[in-house]
Amino acid sequence: MAGVAKVLSVAPVGFEGSLIEVEADSSKGLPSLQIVGMGSKAIDEAKERVRSAIKNSLLEFPTRKVTINLAPAELPKDGTHYDLPIALAILVSSGQLQQSEVTTSLFAGELALDGTIRPIKGAITIAETAKNNGLQTVYLPRENVEQASLIEGVTVFGVTSLKDLYLHLKNELQLTATPPDTRPRPKKPHHLPTLDEIHGQDVAKRALIIAAAGHHNILLSGSPGAGKTMMAKALAGLLPPLSPEEQIATTKLHSLAGKAIDDIVTSRPFRSPHHTASRIALIGGGSKPKPGEISLAHLGVLFLDEIPEYPRTTLEALRQPLEDKKISISRANGYSHYPADFMLVATMNPCPCGYYGDQARECTCSSLQVLAYQKRLSGPLLDRIDMTINVARVPNSELLGHSSKTNLQQSNARRLIENALSIQNHRYNSSLKNNANLTNRDMRRLIPLSPDVQNLLAQAADRLQLSARSYFKIVRVARTIADLEGVDHIASSHIAEALQYRLNPT
Repeated sequence: MAGVAKVLSVAPVGFEGSLIEVEADSSKGLPSLQIVGMGSKAIDEAKERVRSAIKNSLLEFPTRKVTINLAPAELPKDGTHYDLPIALAILVSSGQLQQSEVTTSLFAGELALDGTIRPIKGAITIAETAKNNGLQTVYLPRENVEQASLIEGVTVFGVTSLKDLYLHLKNELQLTATPPDTRPRPKKPHHLPTLDEIHGQDVAKRALIIAAAGHHNILLSGSPGAGKTMMAKALAGLLPPLSPEEQIATTKLHSLAGKAIDDIVTSRPFRSPHHTASRIALIGGGSKPKPGEISLAHLGVLFLDEIPEYPRTTLEALRQPLEDKKISISRANGYSHYPADFMLVATMNPCPCGYYGDQARECTCSSLQVLAYQKRLSGPLLDRIDMTINVARVPNSELLGHSSKTNLQQSNARRLIENALSIQNHRYNSSLKNNANLTNRDMRRLIPLSPDVQNLLAQAADRLQLSARSYFKIVRVARTIADLEGVDHIASSHIAEALQYRLNPT
């Protein structure tokens, strides 16, 4: 009999992973299997899955007292991906495998009772943790290989059963490694409205282009049926495709949340949670922390339709991630953080009936009702929104007009946005940095303002009583407008246009 066996696996901790040693010790005593090391109910139930899988793979389950330890023991562990390393540790401790055959590799997978291996969550995190710890070989369920192959520098083997893996480790069967692939084939995106399908609304369309080019948060306000939701969805179609580096981050988050286990996220996320969604569902967390909607919208769009209908506590929880581009979750048994660099797109009516300020229909709300409705959005939250646009009703006579079938507006807008993003990538030497998430220090260093522009901005800030955050947001939006025009310096006209989008339309 072998001594204490050790097999490596990974415990996802927030957006990162921690290396886990699955230890197995076999000793004299009544036949039993005990798992220690702060495991969850799913890990405790692994005892029956592992026992049946080993027997049904024509291997021998030891008739001894077997103790499994998941080290470090103080780290909480959850998930079914520990099944495979537990089974291998038992096989090593019973002498059916040699320690040298599993020492330099990392294993993860859920076992079925017949020994087949089922897909798991967090495959990218597992492969990434292996690379960070100097391990070059990872064994995962075959369905997870496509995701894990996004990580370069790691050899990923797809496994279908415990028996096949055993024979491979014994050099009696050769499994095929999947080569790294950082450029998966793009999948056909869902149909989204185009700018050409939106009648009129030239100012709002211009604002959408600016928002997409600089990754700015935007609020659309207007009467019911004015086209706010349609324009918000059209904005998602203006965003460029994800880069290989961005695909890894988005796929990793969706995999950790269990949303995408066996495929790769190739298009920018567009998340639109209902206003009845809980704060935890939106922000993330829970007793077993998982990414929320703001993290699933990372590098994409978080769309909040009729934002005043969301509970105030839920909206106020957005303030910190809107500023920091990440969310930190603290619980009694651990701490997790997830990226949340999303673009907030929100819509609202100006009043409860929706027709305050409408030229075609009279508002039936009292002034107190209008004020109370608009007060549902706090000043600090509005201060974090870069652009607020009033969407006016389109005359009925124009609704059935002939629409363009050439998508000329859409193609021109995409070209302008791509050029503006290329300018930003060159300026900041990064594809992950844009005008909206510049720090104040970066702005002073990279975005110089002429004396005339500074005077105009100072006068406007004083007259409109803008906060320091609003002051810098105007500069960021103006920088995006200048990038769309392809000019190097911000002019007074760019500041003036950015100020128009900063005013509260309600």
